[in-house]
Amino acid sequence: MSAFRDMRRKRQQLAEEESIAILQRATAGTLALMGDEGYPYAVPISYVYHEGKLYFHSALTGHKVDAIRRCDKASFCVIEQDNVQPEKYTTFYRSVIAFGRISIVDDEAEKLATARLLGNRYHPNHDESLQKELEGGLARMLMIRFDIEHLTGKEAIELVRRRNPSTD
Repeated sequence: MSAFRDMRRKRQQLAEEESIAILQRATAGTLALMGDEGYPYAVPISYVYHEGKLYFHSALTGHKVDAIRRCDKASFCVIEQDNVQPEKYTTFYRSVIAFGRISIVDDEAEKLATARLLGNRYHPNHDESLQKELEGGLARMLMIRFDIEHLTGKEAIELVRRRNPSTD
């Protein structure tokens, strides 16, 4: 038995390639961790997707870091489209949820490489300024790796029908 549920509304499930494309296009999502006293802790965060993994940066200490050190299971959600249709009492949405294991990057070479990936994602083609930023700040930050074990994307049935009218 898989640890992950099958999607109930399979017609609305996005192909894995499209889910990855959404992760590559979106700029922020919500990271969900097991927080203090067993309360869920969800935090909006910037990220970069690279080769089946998500990478985040963080301060050296805090709620997020404590939660990651306590439990390595996590989920991450990105909403690419959220188009409210008030007259139809619905929303045309596209979203992705990743489930996996999360950890602090301990290897210094991996930390530097993933910090570069993240910096280049949000400020591309500025290697010199990124290098200065990393020289001044890398020691005061953590890089976090999220190894995706299960990825699922979903969209509103109305969007499915627009692309493929025969799904009615």
